[in-house]
Amino acid sequence: MNLQVLHEDNHTIVVNKRPGEIVQGDKTGDIPLSDKIKEYLKEKYDKPGNVFCGVVHRIDRPTSGVLVFARTSKALARLNDQFREKSTRKIYWAVVEKKPPKKEGKLIDYLKKNEKQNKSYPVNEGTQGSKLAILKYTYLTSSDNYHLLEIELETGRHHQIRCQLANIGCWIKGDVKYGAKRSNKDLSIHLHSKELSFDHPTTKERLNITARCPDDPVWSFFEKNHCNF
Repeated sequence: MNLQVLHEDNHTIVVNKRPGEIVQGDKTGDIPLSDKIKEYLKEKYDKPGNVFCGVVHRIDRPTSGVLVFARTSKALARLNDQFREKSTRKIYWAVVEKKPPKKEGKLIDYLKKNEKQNKSYPVNEGTQGSKLAILKYTYLTSSDNYHLLEIELETGRHHQIRCQLANIGCWIKGDVKYGAKRSNKDLSIHLHSKELSFDHPTTKERLNITARCPDDPVWSFFEKNHCNF
């Protein structure tokens, strides 16, 4: 089973999602990560019958990075509470085509999802169906053609980082849906869930999980030049 397991115990399993993998089953019929993890646990622990794997949160198919799954229903309920109450900390890296206007900033928008297009748009406050979206960004470094931003999410809206960065002209590399010049060959986008902090559902210990970026020249450059590994 080709999984990048970052942390594993009796109640949780944390993996580094690759670009292109889906978290839960969808109309494509592709095998989701949740099923891959069930198979991994079944084989590793020689478990008969069904194996529990609860989906706690999701990241978009073309993105990569840290994802936590629950191995018990108790853990699932407690982790869901943390994400709902925003006691988790979610840090992303984004490679963008244009340097932001400031070295750091806070973006506050109201976003509305267009279901048919599977795309979100900034709208005026009070627009029916809109949701408040807040993130903080910090400029880290640049290559010849691209710029690396660190994002801390305060809310978790549909395509939030992609939409809010595009709204200030900082299109994510490969993300043609939100204005990037060209797609990546593997249809990924250069958005990576770099770090996730949460309280363990039973021990209450604060866990801080970090995931390496995908293996490609652009990510490798930025990890080499700005990395805490």
